Amino acid sequence: MKQKMVAGLLGIFLGGFGVHNFYLGYTKKAVIQIIVTLVTCGIGSWWGLIEGILILCGKTITTDAQGNELV
Repeated sequence: MKQKMVAGLLGIFLGGFGVHNFYLGYTKKAVIQIIVTLVTCGIGSWWGLIEGILILCGKTITTDAQGNELV
């Protein structure tokens, strides 16, 4: 059972490295996020920040890779 707060904070603070996606089980997406961040010299880290906020708001990202609800 994954926690929404943990995933959201990982997204906000370490989202450029895809840590929140690794936590949620989205490994392929996390690797792509790392590559985008490196290729764009850090600008791609905004992607992780935005996803972290969306996780905490609970509107769009509500489950992990196995389909379990975030608590």
